[in-house]
Amino acid sequence: MSKYNTLITILDEIRKEAPGNYTFYHPLETEDEKLNKARSRAYIHLFLKVRFGLLTFEEREYFVTDGTNDGGVDGYYIDNENKKIYFIQSKFRDNQLNFESREIKYEELINMDIDRITDGEKTYENGSKYNDKIQKLIQTISTIPDIGRYKYEIIIIANTKVVSQNKLKKLSDGNPVQEFNFERAYKELVFPVICGTYYDQKELIIEINLSNKTSEEISYSVETEFTDCQITALFIPTLEIAKTLYKYKNSILKYNPRSYLDMKSGTVNSEIANTLTSKDTNEFALYNNGITMLSDDTNLNKKIAKKGIGQLIIANPQIINGGQTAFTLSRIYEDCLEHKEDLKVFEGKEVLLKIITFNETIKDGHSDNKLKLIEAISKATNQQTTVSEADRRSNDKIQIELQNLIFDEFGYFYQRKAGEFSEGIKNKYIDRKKIIDREVLLRLILACQRKPTEARRSGGSTLFKKNNFDKVLKDTSKYKSYINAYFILQELNNYQIKYSKDKNNKDGIINFGHALRYGKYAVISAIIKDHKILVETEINKTVNLYLNAWLEFEKYAIEHSINSKYFLEIKDSDKKEKRQILNFDGFYKGTTLNKEISDFDFKTIIEQKL
Repeated sequence: MSKYNTLITILDEIRKEAPGNYTFYHPLETEDEKLNKARSRAYIHLFLKVRFGLLTFEEREYFVTDGTNDGGVDGYYIDNENKKIYFIQSKFRDNQLNFESREIKYEELINMDIDRITDGEKTYENGSKYNDKIQKLIQTISTIPDIGRYKYEIIIIANTKVVSQNKLKKLSDGNPVQEFNFERAYKELVFPVICGTYYDQKELIIEINLSNKTSEEISYSVETEFTDCQITALFIPTLEIAKTLYKYKNSILKYNPRSYLDMKSGTVNSEIANTLTSKDTNEFALYNNGITMLSDDTNLNKKIAKKGIGQLIIANPQIINGGQTAFTLSRIYEDCLEHKEDLKVFEGKEVLLKIITFNETIKDGHSDNKLKLIEAISKATNQQTTVSEADRRSNDKIQIELQNLIFDEFGYFYQRKAGEFSEGIKNKYIDRKKIIDREVLLRLILACQRKPTEARRSGGSTLFKKNNFDKVLKDTSKYKSYINAYFILQELNNYQIKYSKDKNNKDGIINFGHALRYGKYAVISAIIKDHKILVETEINKTVNLYLNAWLEFEKYAIEHSINSKYFLEIKDSDKKEKRQILNFDGFYKGTTLNKEISDFDFKTIIEQKL
């Protein structure tokens, strides 16, 4: 499935969010023109969701103006916090070729009546009235008391290569113009919405309960080798954390070694949920270890003219420990909203929040010192709970780079962090088959490096230990070979499924020896040795050729003396007969396999069979 098809799936799921009375979004699948128009408007919804954090259909639909007499404005958004009004024009294309190549015309852009709309004009130059939503926009702008402080910005969600920056500036009356071409759409809209990292919060505001408190918050200054930090610890309502993670999802877990993990029965997350939902009292505060959050600036105000309520403001928040607690709370909150249940389950229940505020000198997000300190804090705080070696490598720069390359080139989702794509799965944006497991990929890299033994034999924790990991994944230059190996593995898995129910020939042993049962990484290593990169259409044929040559390889291996410890010939003294003991399981993770795969001439065997 291409990135474009993933986009279509997302747009169709957004359409499904529309209530039944919004018939525009629910055409029949056979009504191509209406379906394309519905997806076109859902594309604006996607932009509003990702860029401005508008989670519900209704709040996004309010800002969608696309339709007859829309003044060339398909949508807008008023950012009262940053004093900006965004005007959106979007062009969605109904097939991948057009979406990635067709460009918006200058004439289409010229139809944006932004000057007239911001001047308060309610009609086109010819006297025709703008539609009701544009009228509402004009009315809203006119009632903003400090409108003089606001700036306008134009968002063009289309390919604009043929329109020069000069012309764009003239069209926008000198206002800034942002262009979202197809590449930005895939990278900044599709990928973030799949992994739930689409909306960064610059400032988090949390209400805290001051009533019936017998102790104050704890504040403590800590000197580190990088800079001084301030630690603040206090109990806050679980509902506030639930609301925060419901909106910002994995965006607030960027430095956490794991993303959200599903609440399967018996898991830590299900236990967290049970502690909250099964009791009316506040055992949650007692049982839970709490949440650790990073901040660039922290302010606590206990006098906000609300009795018993205070306000905690955190700049650039990031949770580095307790992410599972926070996200589990958000899922309970989301369930309450979906089932229209009240929020009593959160009443009177609090969780410990520890905030680490950085000193002024390392607030810059690009500071090496800040990243080193974050890594050290994350490692230390997460030692208290089980964090796998794979989790510890999840935020390594090379992993992030590999993930980006794989998505940009192939539209697949490399899961470097556990639970990273749970949002995409939950919302049915992607199929699990589009997700590449990090451990599987590391094994494939070893196979590409002609080390099928290590690929099969090494345990997950061994593979991701820092020394081993750094040796295996030195750089990302061969990422295309790695994905080629992944496609070959998928094809081998398909063969294995085909023979899985054949009791007389399970795993196709009669046809292919032990290639499918024990030797998949060996097969991949052999193919990559001879072919480097295969085009996708050649993979099925090539895999078939190598599988049909595999009995010859195993015969060669059995007869080769260096493999004698795996393939023994024993004389039965009573019957005076010879019998073989064949240990293919041991052979395919043994010390001789790598050399045997490198030395065996598969090409000649295949040519002889053709």
